[in-house]
Amino acid sequence: MRLTSKIALLAFGFVNAVRGDAVPWERIDKDNAMLLILDLQVGLYQLARDWDATLYRDNIMAHAELGKLFNLPTVLTTSAQQGPNGPLPKEMLALYPNAPLIKRQGEVNAWDNADFRAAVKATNKTQIIVAGIVTDVCTTFLALSLRAEGYSVFANIEGSGTTTQLIRDTANSRMERAGVQLVSLFSIVCDLMRDWRNTPGAAEVLPYLDKYMPSYGYLARGHAAAIVNGTEIPGEAGLI
Repeated sequence: MRLTSKIALLAFGFVNAVRGDAVPWERIDKDNAMLLILDLQVGLYQLARDWDATLYRDNIMAHAELGKLFNLPTVLTTSAQQGPNGPLPKEMLALYPNAPLIKRQGEVNAWDNADFRAAVKATNKTQIIVAGIVTDVCTTFLALSLRAEGYSVFANIEGSGTTTQLIRDTANSRMERAGVQLVSLFSIVCDLMRDWRNTPGAAEVLPYLDKYMPSYGYLARGHAAAIVNGTEIPGEAGLI
């Protein structure tokens, strides 16, 4: 093998080793995590065109309810809501009537706002779950700032939205390179719950999933219906 080829292979291995070690697996700990509701505003919602509109409405509400489900400290913030960006949905505000709501007057990056920084630091948590509109600005700018401050950041990829899939993918790649962990809603729920026998566990989580992840909710419904019905039709018994 030529020297140049050997050097190229060594460089490739080194780069991939660095990438592999850059973001070690870290579990979300509900006792050390907080939730950020970041600019999920009714005006900015119109820019989230990389999702079906109905699905995305459910996605942002599912993100918002994580704090209630797992009793996480929650901070809400909006960007220039007196303009076209608009307020947070009233359903989100009703979930957290006593949580900090930082109405930023001009800062695009929420971390540039002193009141927001103080609210986050006051939770004394080092793991932050975040989703915002738009992915490439609100979510990415804040996630990168939080990483620079030493926080572990878990970006709910289903809770953030932007104008195109290409822009979303580029933003997610940028965050990932900075050590932001890109996670799905179900991944967040399962990591926070850890065990169906816990509290919150099956009794609390299944109704939440039935509301926001009907593919699993209806699986549970089907199982419950089969138990209540208590009969099999011809051909079923051989399927299990």
